[in-house]
Amino acid sequence: MIYITGDIHGTVSVNKRLNTRNFPQQKQLTKKDYVIIVGDFGLIWDGSKEDQYWLKWLDKTKSFTTLFIDGNHENHDMLDEYPVEVWNGGKVHKINDSIIHLMRGQVFNIEGKKFFTFGGAASHDKEYRKEGKSWWSREMPSQEEYKEGLKNLEKKDWKVDYILTHTCSTTALEYITQRCSIHMEMDEMHPYFFGIEQKTDYKQWYFGHFHHDFELPKDQRLLYTDMIELG
Repeated sequence: MIYITGDIHGTVSVNKRLNTRNFPQQKQLTKKDYVIIVGDFGLIWDGSKEDQYWLKWLDKTKSFTTLFIDGNHENHDMLDEYPVEVWNGGKVHKINDSIIHLMRGQVFNIEGKKFFTFGGAASHDKEYRKEGKSWWSREMPSQEEYKEGLKNLEKKDWKVDYILTHTCSTTALEYITQRCSIHMEMDEMHPYFFGIEQKTDYKQWYFGHFHHDFELPKDQRLLYTDMIELG
């Protein structure tokens, strides 16, 4: 089984979101089942004892395996220090035995379904943050990552079951701006995802970043606190 949810921001809400009271379905899961977080995982932050405690909590006390794409609120320098491995057809950083970072521009085969993953987003509060302490320029993709994402989709003939990103396409941004009282400047990632939206045959697109739970047209879903079971 696969469940998917939005940003947890590390120690801010990992326990609240993933405890058995708020997520009782986990009682039926095993390490062969997955919970996917669509960015701002936040537990690869400063290597503190608190971060290490919750990483161990997910690994040793939770019944499921945790997968995540990166958001903008990650320590990207620390994340990039993990060795790159191949898992289920795509590149990953394996954080521990049951926490796996799904890297940008990859296609994974999970339980017979194809997942295209592409993390990252622009922090619009970065003027209040300190580079290397609470903000990292690697929050935005490199040109190589953009190219690799398109290349991997082309290999799959532009057909996947699910698209998982942290931010969204141009059309999705315009839609939620009008309906969720969100104001966020457009950046280079939005038109990139617009191109993917136009060309790719997919069943459902999930993204986070905007701290709302909201259904969009074109089979897209903004996620925050909702926990959704994938069919």
